[in-house]
Amino acid sequence: MKRNCFYSFHYVPDCTRVAQIRSIGAIEGNSPASDNDWESIKGGGDKAIKKWIEDQMKGTSCTVVLVGSETANRKWINYEIVHAWNQKKGVVGIYIHGIKNIKGETTTMGKNPFDYIDYGNAGKKLSSVVKCYNPAGATSKDRYDWIKTHLANAVEEAIRIRSEN
Repeated sequence: MKRNCFYSFHYVPDCTRVAQIRSIGAIEGNSPASDNDWESIKGGGDKAIKKWIEDQMKGTSCTVVLVGSETANRKWINYEIVHAWNQKKGVVGIYIHGIKNIKGETTTMGKNPFDYIDYGNAGKKLSSVVKCYNPAGATSKDRYDWIKTHLANAVEEAIRIRSEN
C-alpha cells in the first residue's frame, strides 16, 4: 500500500535531488509549490506559510525529511517536523547528499535535523526516537537504488515509531 507523505526539504539547493526521489513512486507525495506560488505564499507572511504547510500535510500519514547539507535547523523545516509529530504522523529522515543534482554534483552530508527538536520533558532530542537514514552506496546511483528499495519500509517504520511514542 502506498502511503501519502509530505516531503520536507530545503528547496533551493536540493530541489533536483528531491525530484529524483519523488519520481521513485514508492510513496505518494505532496506536490511541490512552484517558485511563483512559493513567492506568493511567502508574501502572506508566517501565518500564510503555516497554513500552506498544514494544508499540504492534511491526509498524509508521514513526513519524509530529505536531508541535504543545509536542511537542519531551518525555521520551516523545524516547523514541518514539529507539526507532523504533533499531528501524530510518522517522521523519518533520509540523507540525500550523495545524490547528484542536475549539474552532476553531490554535496557534503548535513546535520541530523531531529537533533534540533526537543522531545519530551527530559531534555531529549527527537533524534532519540526518529530515524534518519544515510543510504548505503559509493555512487549516486547506489544511493538512489537504496532509497528506492527502502523508502516505503522507512515510512512504515516511522509510522510505527510514532504510534509507540
